[in-house]
Order: sequence, then structure tokens, then C-alpha cells
Amino acid sequence: MADDDEDSGGGSPAWMATFADLMSLLMCFFVLLLSFAEMDIQKFKQIAGSMKMAFGVQDEFELEDIPKGTSVVATEFSPGKTTDDTIIETIQQVTDQTTDPSLRVGEGELDEAEVEKLMEQRVVALLAETEADAEKLKEMLEDEVQTGKVDVESEGRTITVRIREQGSFDSGSATLKTDFKPVIERIRGALVEIPGRVSIEGHTDNVPLRGGRFESNWALSSSRALSVTHELLADDMLNEERLMVVGFADTRPFTSNDSAVGRAANRRVEIVIRQDADDEADSDLSALEGLDPEALELLGIEQP
Repeated sequence: MADDDEDSGGGSPAWMATFADLMSLLMCFFVLLLSFAEMDIQKFKQIAGSMKMAFGVQDEFELEDIPKGTSVVATEFSPGKTTDDTIIETIQQVTDQTTDPSLRVGEGELDEAEVEKLMEQRVVALLAETEADAEKLKEMLEDEVQTGKVDVESEGRTITVRIREQGSFDSGSATLKTDFKPVIERIRGALVEIPGRVSIEGHTDNVPLRGGRFESNWALSSSRALSVTHELLADDMLNEERLMVVGFADTRPFTSNDSAVGRAANRRVEIVIRQDADDEADSDLSALEGLDPEALELLGIEQP
């Protein structure tokens, strides 16, 4: 009995050998099945993409710069964008979002105060551009400005180049003096670079004309403006569609006609450059009610 107990106590049960063999065969079987299988790559990518979306995995992008935060109001109102196209596009988006004049406050929208602030910033930038263009003209016509033959001034979005009769025309004549044509040539070169609609406006004093070529101050003022216009268009550098010729006679005096000095100042031709907002901008901005009337006036936009 003692010998039987010692023989039965050592090693694993006999069935473990059979079980181990079976598991090894099963593993080899599945490995062989996998080795013969073909994988559908396209389907695998679709499944993988669905899994990424399901678990909130974001797409990866290569960044060329350090990520920057965006405005909580709207992406389009990032301080880095100040061009005309961005301004108009942004305001158009606001007007498309709501028909309420007060402009609803909500995600992706602006209230009236924010739009007005944006408009005021734009007005400041536009006025600065006009002032810079006026300074450019003053530098180009420095000699004539110092001698009193030409004046250059700006107000709002308008630049006025005032050509005095002295040095440009003989009394009662509409023929531009030859030695004054280089001045018009310099003005022409500046107008090519300066944007805006150009009005050439003739003015006279209130002394009626007697005899001579012209029957009235209307004819004289219009002819002088036309002479300046022809000289501006001499080299086909300017687009004719930008220009307009006007004769005002003595209806818009620069100063009083009570003295000889005043009458001499009133005899002039003015080149008026109006840099108002274009028609498309007018249409978009005028749709916004409640903005600062003075800001709209400076932009050449009537209050809706």
C-alpha cells in the first residue's frame, strides 16, 4: 500500500497532456487561417475613420506658426484683418444674420456698439489715407504752393487742388499758359496713383463779361475747367470715366467779391478728388442703422 501511494503522488494528471496538444493544434490552425486571409485596406480605413470620429480624435494639421487664439465674437474680426474686403464681408455677414436694426447679440453676431466701433476705426484709417494723399500732392507742388499759384487742402475724404488764375490763365482767357502745363503734368502723375472720382470745377468772380470771346462767366468758367481737363488727359494716363467737368461761374465764391483781392481769389479752377466709399460699400454699410451719423457722413454715406 505504501508503494502505491508514492507512485500516484507525482506529476500532472494524464489528461493535461492531451489538453495541451489540443490547444497547440488550435493555435496553429488559427495562425494558418490568418496567413491565408486578405485584408480590405479601403474598408479598414473607413472603419478606422469612423472610430476616430466616434472617440473624438481630431484631424492633424501641419502648423507654420504658433497657434493663436481667435476672437469670441467672430473669426472674421481678428485684429490682424483690416482690409476693405474683410470689413465689407464682415458687415455683410452681420446684416445677413438679422433684420433687426439693433443687431441681435449671440454667437457669431455683433451688437450695434461693436459694429459702430468697427466703423469708427475704419473712418480713422480712411481719413489717414486721404491726408497722406494730400501731403503727397503738397510735396509735388511745393514751389507753386509757396508762390500762391496753387493751394492743396483736404477735408474728410475730399482733396482739393485749387489753381489760381495768377500764373495759369490770362484775364478773360481760357487758354492754359504754356509755362503752367508742367504743373498740370505733375498733378496728372499724382492722380494716377491717388484713387477717387475727380471733378474739375471752374469758378469766376461776379464781374460781368463785356465783349470778348465769352458771353458770360458761365462760359468762361466751363471753358477753363475744360482746358485743364484736356491737359490732364493729354497722355492717356488717366481713366476718362473718373473725370467730370463743371462750370460754376460766380455761384460758389471762395471769398467775398467786395475787393480786388477777393475777386482774384474767386477766379480759380479746382481739381476736387472725392475718395468716398464705392457703390458696393455704400449699399452694404447703409443697411446698418443706428451708426454714428458723423462717421457715415465722413465716408460719404447718407444715414439710412
